[in-house]
Parts: sequence; C-alpha cells; structure tokens
Amino acid sequence: MKKLTIAMLLFTLSALTSWAGDYEKGANAYYSGDYATAFKEFAASAEQGDAAAQFNLALSYDNGQGVQQDYTQTVKLFTKAAEQGNSYAQYILGIMFTVGKGVPQDYKQAVKWYTKAAEQGDADAQFNLGAMYAVGQGVQQDYTQAVKWYTKAAEQGNAKAQFNLALSYDNGQGVQQDYKQALKWYTKAAERGTAKAQFNLAGMYYAGQGVPQDFKQALKWYTKAAEQGNAGAQFNLALSYDNGQGVQQDYTQAVKWYTKAAEQGDAAAQFNLALRYDKGQGVPQDYKQALKWYTKAAERGTAKAQFNLAGMYYAGQGVPQDFKQALKWYTKAAEQGNAGAQFNLALSYDNGQGVQQDYTQAVKWYTKAAEQGDAKAQFNLAAVYYAGQGVPQDFKQALKWFTKAAEQGTVNAQYNLAVMYDKGQGVPQDFKQAVVWYTKAAEQGNAYSQYNLAVMYEMGQGVPQDFNQALKWLTKAAEQENVKAQEKLAVMYEKGQGVPQDFKQAAKWYTKAAEQENAYSQYNLGTMYAKGQGVPQDYKEAVKWYTKAAEQGNVNAQYNLAAMYAVGQGVQQDYTQAGKWYTKAAEQGNAGAQYDLALLYEDGQGVPQDYEQAVNWYIKAAEQGHTSAQINLALLYSKGRGVPEDFKQALKWFTIAAKQANAKAQSNVALLYALGKGVPRDDVYAYMWFDLAAGNGDKNGSTFRDHIAESMTPADISKAQSLARECLTKNYEGC
Repeated sequence: MKKLTIAMLLFTLSALTSWAGDYEKGANAYYSGDYATAFKEFAASAEQGDAAAQFNLALSYDNGQGVQQDYTQTVKLFTKAAEQGNSYAQYILGIMFTVGKGVPQDYKQAVKWYTKAAEQGDADAQFNLGAMYAVGQGVQQDYTQAVKWYTKAAEQGNAKAQFNLALSYDNGQGVQQDYKQALKWYTKAAERGTAKAQFNLAGMYYAGQGVPQDFKQALKWYTKAAEQGNAGAQFNLALSYDNGQGVQQDYTQAVKWYTKAAEQGDAAAQFNLALRYDKGQGVPQDYKQALKWYTKAAERGTAKAQFNLAGMYYAGQGVPQDFKQALKWYTKAAEQGNAGAQFNLALSYDNGQGVQQDYTQAVKWYTKAAEQGDAKAQFNLAAVYYAGQGVPQDFKQALKWFTKAAEQGTVNAQYNLAVMYDKGQGVPQDFKQAVVWYTKAAEQGNAYSQYNLAVMYEMGQGVPQDFNQALKWLTKAAEQENVKAQEKLAVMYEKGQGVPQDFKQAAKWYTKAAEQENAYSQYNLGTMYAKGQGVPQDYKEAVKWYTKAAEQGNVNAQYNLAAMYAVGQGVQQDYTQAGKWYTKAAEQGNAGAQYDLALLYEDGQGVPQDYEQAVNWYIKAAEQGHTSAQINLALLYSKGRGVPEDFKQALKWFTIAAKQANAKAQSNVALLYALGKGVPRDDVYAYMWFDLAAGNGDKNGSTFRDHIAESMTPADISKAQSLARECLTKNYEGC
C-alpha cells in the first residue's frame, strides 16, 4: 500500500473581509457594493493610524475594489497593520513574502511575520511557520520547531497541521516515532475531510500501525479519500476489492477504482487495470485496452508494464505482432533489472527476433537474469556455455549454472547436470551424483532421465545393480513414449534380462517403438511376426515391419526382407526385389546378404547372370569368414567362372573354409591334394583331410579316404592319421 511522505502545504492569499473599529458607514457601503465609498471611509481612518482600517484598506488594494489594484500598496498597508500587532495582517504579510506578491520573495521576512502571528495564536500562521521549519525556508531546517508549531495549530483544529503533525509522528521527524500519536492526528484531520489524512489513516489500519490491523477500517478510510479523488487511495481501494481485504472480493469494483486512479496518471493503477483487461477479470477480456494501459504505465517507467507490453507485441495480442517493439520494451524493463525481461531479451538475441542474432548479447542478458535467480535464464546460460555459443565452451560454467537451475527444480537442468556427472564434463566423473540428479528429474517425469536412471541401475553405476529398479524406470520412460526405453524394455522381455522372458511384452514394446519409426524395433518386431513369438505368426506383418526398417537402412531388416522375397513368405516370390534388398544389405557389409546376392548373380535369378559379380560378392562375404561363400568362391576359381581358372586360389579358399570344420570344404581340399591341383600331389594330406571330412559327417570323405589308403604305405597312413588328430587338437591351427 502506498503512503504519503511529508510535504510543506502553503496557502495562497484569499480575499477575506475583516472589519476593525467602528466603520459602519464604510462597511455598509462595502456590503451594498459601493466600493468607492467604502475605500474613502477606510482611507480616512487608516491615515489616522487605525490598524483595522489599514487592514481593510489593504484588502481593497489587494482586490481592486474602489481603487485600482495595487499590490505594493497592499503590502504597505498590511505592514502598517502588522506593526501595530494585527495578527491576521502579520499572517497575510507572511504569505505575500512567501509567494513574492507585491514584494520580492523573501522567506526570512515570511518567517518573521509568521512568527509574530503564530505567537499571537493564529493557527494558520502556526501551520505555515511549522512548514517553513520543516523544509528550511527562511530559517535553518528544524523538525523539532516544525512539530512545536504544528502541534499548536493542530490543537486549534487546523486540519492541515493535524495531518503534518501526524506525518511527523509517523516518520519520527522532530519527535520520537509514535504510531499511536500519528493515528490520533490522522484521525482528527481525516474526520475534518482531509483526503491525504484519510489515505494515511487507512494505511495504518491496513498495516496495523498504532492500532490493531483492521481491513474494514482501512477500506472505510480509503473509500472516503478515494471519493475525494485521491489517486493513491483509489489504487489501494481497488487493491482491497481485488484481494478481498475488508470486503468481499469484487473485480468489477476493483476495475472501477483502478480506472479512476489510472486516469489520474497513477502508474501502478494503470498496470493493474491493464492486467484486469488482459485476464478479463471484472471486465470483458480486451487486449486493446490492456495494451493501452500497459503502454501508459510503461511510459511512466513501470518495469512490469514494460515487460507485459513487450509480451503483447511479441504474441500479437491487441496489436499486430512486432518483434522490434517487443525488443524495445523488453530492453527498457531489462535495464531496470526486471529478470523476466532480461531473460526474454536474451531469447530475442539468441533467436534473432526483432534484432540481428547476437549470441554475445544473449549471454549478457542471460547472465543478468541468472544472477537474479531466474531459473530459465540459468538453464539457458548453462546451455550456451555447454555449446560454446557467444562464449568459449566452458563445461565448468555450464555445470555451475545447470546446478543453480537444478536446485530450483528445473527438470531439464537436473537432467543435463546428471549427464555432466555421468560423462565427467566440467567435473570428475561421478556416477553417484549422476544418479542423484537423474532421480530428481525422473521423479518429475523427465523421460530421458528415467531412461538413463534405468541404465544406471542395470549397469550398477552409482547404485547397486538392481534390475527391478531398472525395469521400473524403463517402464515409466517407455510409457512416456521414450523410444529408447521402449526398445530396451522390449529387449529385456525378449531375452529375459532382469525380468522373466515374456515374448508378448517384448512384442508390445517393440510395437510402440516401431510405431515411432525406431528401425531396430521394426526389425525385431518383424522377426517376432516371422517366428510367431509373442504374436501369431504372420509373414505379411513380418514383411511390413522389415520393409519399414529396411527403408531406414537397417541392414538385418534388408537382409531378412530380401530372404522373404526370395522364398515368397508374406509376399509374392520376387527375385528382383530380393536382389534389390540383398544389394542394399550387402553394400552395408552384411556377409549373408553378400553371399546370397552372389548366388543370385551366379544363377541369374532377379539379376542378369554375372559370374564376375558373383565372384565380387563371394569375395566380400568370404573375407568376413562366411564359409559357404568361401566354398563357392573356391569352386568358381576351380571352374574358371568369373575369374581365370586358378587351383591355388581354389585351394586357399577351400582351406580357409576347411579350418572352420566344414566337411565339404575339407573333402575338396583333400581332393586337390589327391589330384595335385594347386599344390603338389600329397596322399598323406589328402588322407588327412578326407579323414577330417569323414569325422565331420561327409560320407564321400570316408569313401575317398579308404580309396586313397589302398595306394599308401602303413607308415604314410599312420602319419596322416596322426596329422589329423594333431589338427583337431590344435583346432585346425597350422593344418
């Protein structure tokens, strides 16, 4: 609530008619409007030294009644009367010296004559003398003397003196502060209709100063002062209705009184009136009216009004959207220290709205708002330090401001702070602190934090490993559509990691993630439909999800989709489509796709038959350890298809496959040794590889082994058998 400060109240000279002595003839002439006769009669007596006549003659000169107006003569005659002890003449003479009427302005002379009149008990003179002491005009400033003379005038019922005396007690000027005495004199002045006294008296009841707090009494006196046009009282009365203090809450009445105060230029009332129009409280919502009153208050320097006015220009409420005007008013409010404006001004520079993008200016204003405790500014300031926008990248500063915002409960700051502890950015890596902040953010519903917290529990980082907690937080994140959580949760149910294996739950969460275009989940969901795990087997659905994942570049989905086109599962058999998807997967390095693509080129299925392309893709798959590709590549070298016939290369690739325990490859290696192709003929090694092939289930291996044994010595056979055993013992190393 507002409260007046002490101020000197001076009176202007008023026309008063005072008759001294026996001047009935002059008085009668005056009352009948015969000012000339009245002047003549008064002048005659004044020349004889009659003080009363001198006083009345001075009034005639002052008012220009019966004589031409002449302030010099007025002063001369008031002086004569004053020097004879006429207190009222002394008082008026003090006023003339105060305002410089008929004489040069002279505060010392004013004090002189006020003192003479005051000492004779003139209440108005006592008040004015007190005021001169209060402000130090014509006399050294002396609040004690001011109180002395205010008291004398107040005790005679002078309302203005009562008010100033109350102010003195209220503020402890010239007297010990005493709210009860202040209340007493405010009450006396208020009861005599002094609006300022009524206003301050209401303030004392409102604050409970010198009297028990009483909102109803406050309302009573605010109302009286407000009805006299006191803007401060109108504002405070509006506040009372606005807040329902001392009266039932009534926005309509609040608007009424805000309007009256606002129309008098009260900036606080203008701001509150704008708020009511902005929100539609007590009046129909009207952005144009809100804009009007925000503008008036803003132009008077009200920072909150400047801030809200900027917001209206920014949003285009009540006015066409104008980022430049928004920037103007945000700047004014920001320069007054309004933290919200500082933050929004920083945002404007950050985003280049209404001004050229300027990260340095953004950092400047984020910093100012952040230092005032604005959590959003602290978060954004941390973010620019983290990214190095407008400032050199500085993880320590980022950590500092994320911490401040996080401590105020800003969920994204808590998440980012946790990440910094998790990664050791700007601070030594600390999984326990990461868990603390992930937990705070997770409990506020931040899905990223819930996911990361789940991972911490799963890995046992910063907390004891706890799959139940991991499941709990993954589920919360997944339920918020966090796709990584949905995917991970699906994997846990599919593989039975930390939860009982449950293909239905796995399919459920893969589906949710797949619907969010998560390629890995689309692939896995396709596989579940293909296998009938957790869902009815459905090759068409499998093809659908493999296709979605494949189109996003998922290599396993591309491979499986190609395979389904190749065999006609869930889709009409189509080697061309199979070739297309095998190619995409093969180009990503999938060995199975490279092998199957090579087969298509070798057989001319879906692609023109091309042995060179077949060799190309067999090589790629073979180099990745694909046994069938190694065997087929060796066969092409042995047949000279797509490459010149080369038994050495054939032997190389058969041997590589043979060392992977492939019986077919082992038989082919043995055959090359038996025939001496690509290698000198060697029955011992031929026997060894046939024996190994036979042991791995190749029937031809045992037949050929027994056949070649017929031409071998027992010693060679024994050596071959020994080499075979040694080869197995060494897991084919050095064979």
